[in-house]
Amino acid sequence: MNSSSVSSAPADTRRQRSRNPLRAIIGIPFGWQVLIGLVLGVALGLVAAQIGPVPGAGEDGDDGPNWLTTTLDTIGSTFVSLLTALVPPLIFLAIVTSIANLREVTNAARLAGKTLLWFAITALISVLVGIGLGALTDPGASAGVDPADAEASSTQGGWLDFLTGLVPANFVGLEGSLGDDGSVSLSFNALQILVVSIAVGIAVLSVGGKADPFLRVASSGLAIVQKLLWWVIRLAPIGTIGLLGNAVASYGWDAIGQLGVFTADVYIGMLIVLLAIYPILLKLNGLSIGSFFRGVWPATSLGFVSRSSLGTMPMTQTVTERMGVPRHYASFAIPLGATTKMDGCASIYPSLAAIFVANFYGVPLGVTDYLLIVLVSVLGSAATAGMTGATVMLTLTLSTLGLPLEGVGLLLAIDPILDMGRTALNVTGQSLVAVIVAKREQILDHDAYRAARRTSFEAIHAEQAEQAATDGSAADGHPAPSGGAGTGEQPPTDEEDRERQPATA
Repeated sequence: MNSSSVSSAPADTRRQRSRNPLRAIIGIPFGWQVLIGLVLGVALGLVAAQIGPVPGAGEDGDDGPNWLTTTLDTIGSTFVSLLTALVPPLIFLAIVTSIANLREVTNAARLAGKTLLWFAITALISVLVGIGLGALTDPGASAGVDPADAEASSTQGGWLDFLTGLVPANFVGLEGSLGDDGSVSLSFNALQILVVSIAVGIAVLSVGGKADPFLRVASSGLAIVQKLLWWVIRLAPIGTIGLLGNAVASYGWDAIGQLGVFTADVYIGMLIVLLAIYPILLKLNGLSIGSFFRGVWPATSLGFVSRSSLGTMPMTQTVTERMGVPRHYASFAIPLGATTKMDGCASIYPSLAAIFVANFYGVPLGVTDYLLIVLVSVLGSAATAGMTGATVMLTLTLSTLGLPLEGVGLLLAIDPILDMGRTALNVTGQSLVAVIVAKREQILDHDAYRAARRTSFEAIHAEQAEQAATDGSAADGHPAPSGGAGTGEQPPTDEEDRERQPATA
């Protein structure tokens, strides 16, 4: 056999592998996969809307969804269910380990206080933006929705419910309900899980060395849950097709047209906060605007797709650490922010929605009412509890103002479309506060912050896996290498990032 035939065989094999369509799809960068999912979701949603409902396929012989709408709904709901299933252990383990890690920090109480203060400051600014837009545009006066669509939400929030909801019904924060067919379904209260987690974390600090075995188990469990969550996140492009496609097919552009002013107000308000308020706060604290937005972009885009601050939490924490925030602080601030820091869901949206409902029902709002909106937004944001909970916050606001709770039903048609932007703003604000507090407390690694840049999801995932291996070796008694956020070490170069990416990327 001559040398040319031998050398040509590997080349033919490589060409055959390159023609493998599945391998080519997997090799597309994750960010582009998400964008492709967005386009396909809109396209398939429009096709499903064009097909229209199937006569007699619904309950009681009414019109029901066609096969494509059903498929898109199943794909989207399955993706959300997978994210939701991981939320309870994620909250518990992340909060417990982050509070326990604060024992190594001498100024932990001051860091916690300043974090909550900046949560309140940004929430106050955001709700003022929402009130200003609502007062200028009167979004409910020109709405084309049918009053017959008004319906009170099955999930409601009131101040008494909020306060009693802080008390856990059981240790794991799970609640059971009995269906009409006798089936039992379980749900969780993220706020109760947060309370239990904080209590356990404080107990770990109080016990001291005796709690080290428990803390090692919790840290290992958190690493396992985060790995599972990353596997779910890899399904985000497929989930995006289902979520967006079902939203377009079920509600179409007619719903947006009927609520055009309100939809525009919400997104304009979020853009003002994202592209004007946040940059001003960064500049006032001596931080580069470009470095922040380049660094936070993976979390912002994933929040837009997943519609879950808690589901995006591992990514938010990772990009925050890459921007120079020390791990011991980021692991506390980001989980706390994922349950209580909601500039989109708890500030802009409920303020505009309350004004919309008041306009629609012809109820005049006075100065006292606007002050109540501000109060609810700043103090009640924890009621959103991280998982697409803007409806809870809205009902809390409406009940405080004495407005009809049935107004919630008027806005449900476009809620999935609005929730994408709300969550993207939420996670960006969570990272922003951590960066600002770290800068003001002089614990920010400025070299890492100046070098912050947008990197691929695969590179961040590879970096997390490497860090988990490092933490594991350190836990076994081997010294961990120095470096990382807060040490002054330069972040890896773009070439190093590419080398860390898995072969499929």
